[in-house]
Amino acid sequence: MDFQLDQDIEYLKTTVRNFVENEVEKVAMTIERENQIPEHIIEMSKELGLFGLSIPEEYGGLGIGMVGKCALYEELGKTHNGFTTLIGAHTGIGSVGIVELGNTKQKEYYLPEMARGNMIGAFALTEPSAGSNASNLKTTAFKQGNKYILNGTKHYITNATEASVFTVMAVTDPSQGAKGITSLIVEKDFPGFQVGAVEEKMGLKGSHSAELIFDHCEVPEENVLGKVGEGYVNALKILANGRAGLAARNLGSSQKLLDLSMSYVEERIQFDVPIIEHQAVAHMVAEMGVEIEALRSFTYRVAWMVEEGKKVIKEAAMLKLYGSEVYNRIADKALQIHGGLGYISDYPIERFFRDARITRIYEGTSEIQKNIIAGQLRKEYK
Repeated sequence: MDFQLDQDIEYLKTTVRNFVENEVEKVAMTIERENQIPEHIIEMSKELGLFGLSIPEEYGGLGIGMVGKCALYEELGKTHNGFTTLIGAHTGIGSVGIVELGNTKQKEYYLPEMARGNMIGAFALTEPSAGSNASNLKTTAFKQGNKYILNGTKHYITNATEASVFTVMAVTDPSQGAKGITSLIVEKDFPGFQVGAVEEKMGLKGSHSAELIFDHCEVPEENVLGKVGEGYVNALKILANGRAGLAARNLGSSQKLLDLSMSYVEERIQFDVPIIEHQAVAHMVAEMGVEIEALRSFTYRVAWMVEEGKKVIKEAAMLKLYGSEVYNRIADKALQIHGGLGYISDYPIERFFRDARITRIYEGTSEIQKNIIAGQLRKEYK
């Protein structure tokens, strides 16, 4: 395994780091207060090509492999997680389905505009009765002439208010269970589709989640993504593919928390010495450093496996589990180190602490990852 980045990726990584430090960080607290990402940040992201990270060059994207994407996601993770989620959801589960499963016509129509950021992508699987049990969908899509008529409701859909293109999972044959689910590409302007209530969240300000309502929504039959009846398998593939990228964002956030903590423990004086000289604090930052390095190695190993086309069901689940749990532990230690300062909303520690919590839930809970891991281990040991 060689995780050495080529010069182009190193250049992009430096560019993204400068963008994060000089532009996004300036408005991080504004995003938090106003629950909105400033338009000039979106426009600058488009100019940098951030919306096209996952899209092949032939369709106007950057065509970066998973290792390179993780290097950029790591830098993005060091700033406001709401902004990072907007980009990550689009370049991950919002577009990877079309990239990996779309036919030539679908790719030619959607990907160039998605690469430019003119069409934002979203992934619509979760329903009131189908969260961790992703096969228990109630949304249906039945063929009527040359269209599918889509009915049902999705919720907790990231990028719902910004997105123009949705990868939607729906039941096309109720008699087949999970094998009766199909993936559809749905545009926001299709008749019968509307965005419902926007959900107020404890974190990820600026990243908007909402319900989607399909009321006899008309979807052209050519918008079936992949094969009819393979939507459940497609959903699992899409989610697994995005787990290395999510771990890289968690890695970046964890590193940022360590950076802030290391500055603070040298500056904060208690009992006449910097608090880093107190063993309890020293041990906390040491533990943070160990976990971050372990997560970094694990993230890039799985990213390399994805690039090599290796089977990563178990490893991706392990990484998603470990990455989200590490981020939460790091956030907790950082807040403890900062004490009262870490608990107030004028300082970023409190924001990262709230934002970290969702990582153990979305894109597959920690408990579901353990189920996947255990299932894969059983297969290996039989």
